[in-house]
Amino acid sequence: MKFDYPEGATPLDPDEIEGLLLSHITTRGELDRWEQENIVEAEAWAFRRAQGDILTDGYVKRLHKRMFGHVWRWAGTYRKTWKNIGIHAGEIAVAVRNLSEDCTAWIAHDVYPPDEIAARFHHRLTAIHPFPNGNGRHARLMTDILLVHLLHQPRFTWGSGNLVNAGACRKQYVNALRAADQHDYKPLLSFVRS
Repeated sequence: MKFDYPEGATPLDPDEIEGLLLSHITTRGELDRWEQENIVEAEAWAFRRAQGDILTDGYVKRLHKRMFGHVWRWAGTYRKTWKNIGIHAGEIAVAVRNLSEDCTAWIAHDVYPPDEIAARFHHRLTAIHPFPNGNGRHARLMTDILLVHLLHQPRFTWGSGNLVNAGACRKQYVNALRAADQHDYKPLLSFVRS
């Protein structure tokens, strides 16, 4: 099985592809459909009632497992390999805990407005890139959960387009993340509510 990846997507290595639970999947389109069905279930779970431990390492992994656990054996497990983006695999757990603690402090001390807290959280989580795959979708859902349950704000609209497939919306999103890499959050803050 060989997949085409849009710009900014994380290619899977052969060992990770072996973790596919659904042997009948042969194309990227089929994989996307099965993953999306799993993600819809995770969203229903996440927004059904208030979540108490959102800013924890355990919740980050539990949400990924809920999003991809019907499709991938390694869902909810931090990656062990190098990717085209992200920090060294051995640093992921500490980086996620640091991000969670920083975000908790940002909220407690009103360091930034709610949308900026969420955008900064999202950017850092995508930069850590904790999982073998699904990091963007996971980080967007984590951010929406943060907005709704902890910041009491509506979910982001994320450019109101398709961010999974290549296209203008995805390009704008990737460019906004790259600007945030340079500490310019204005494009990301504009994008998330557009």
